[in-house]
Amino acid sequence: MAETLLEITDLTKSFAVRSGFFSNSKLKNIALDRVNLSLSGGETLGLVGESGCGKSTFALTIMRLYEPDDGRIFFAGEDITHLDEKSLKPVRKQMQMVFQDPFASLDLRLTVEQIICEPLEIHNVGTKAERVAEVARLLERVGLSAEDMHRFPGEFSGGQQQRIGIARALVLRPKLLICDELVSALDVSVQAQILNLLRDLQDEFGLSYLFISHNIAITAFMSRRIGVMYLGRLVEIGDSSRIVNTPRHPYTQALLAAIPEPDPSKVNMEIVVKGDIEEIAQRPTGCVFRHRCPIAQEICASEEPQLRIIEENHQTACHFV
Repeated sequence: MAETLLEITDLTKSFAVRSGFFSNSKLKNIALDRVNLSLSGGETLGLVGESGCGKSTFALTIMRLYEPDDGRIFFAGEDITHLDEKSLKPVRKQMQMVFQDPFASLDLRLTVEQIICEPLEIHNVGTKAERVAEVARLLERVGLSAEDMHRFPGEFSGGQQQRIGIARALVLRPKLLICDELVSALDVSVQAQILNLLRDLQDEFGLSYLFISHNIAITAFMSRRIGVMYLGRLVEIGDSSRIVNTPRHPYTQALLAAIPEPDPSKVNMEIVVKGDIEEIAQRPTGCVFRHRCPIAQEICASEEPQLRIIEENHQTACHFV
């Protein structure tokens, strides 16, 4: 059995909320609320949910780009929750991220060679000639040409820019790659190419992926396990096949029911969900989903459901499952 690479315990993150320029309000926008997750070496764990549920905040907090309010982050057995910048630098070689918008995540003033070489320079890896050779090799591995290193990001399509972003993330040979909506801005045909590339790279480089997406179908294609987030909380987690075929939480059922069914002879399950995701600063007591849930009852307002095992490799936070 593969060793645990990433262990998240009761991770909490909030942001101060101001109602006006001179406001002294102490309201907190709770983006993450005691999230617990683990990721094994070589595994792909998917994380799904609507925009605003806390997925990206979770990724940025793991990377320590946001400082957590509470909880612990263990990477390769080391507690990195409160490491200073100097101590965190070697850890960051092993944890890299690919962002949603490749155009915004690449410095348009630099050539592709400079962009991909930059992490190697920061971590003082190799000579100049070795770095250039590595850039050429990685560009060809992600489906571009070695000659592309002399061009600028603005000369490439969105899919090609994302390939550059992937090459930059891989240049330090990380153990963990966090993919934050990395195909959502791409055409469907290009999405398929990038997803297949990621699967090939995982075997070749021995990578673990945290794959974040609002698209549960794409996440199921990529992931062995899927976690479902709502309003900063993990409401369901389990094997991809169980989450897709036998979802137990009403929110997960609603996400799956929203996927268009291409076969007109088949009918999706009908799940009625009321309203939109709430402001996180005004989070409800009890179950965070209760105001939108079609099966909510009195207990949902007073008691917060906890994740519990309902069958092997499947946990759900719902009173009525």
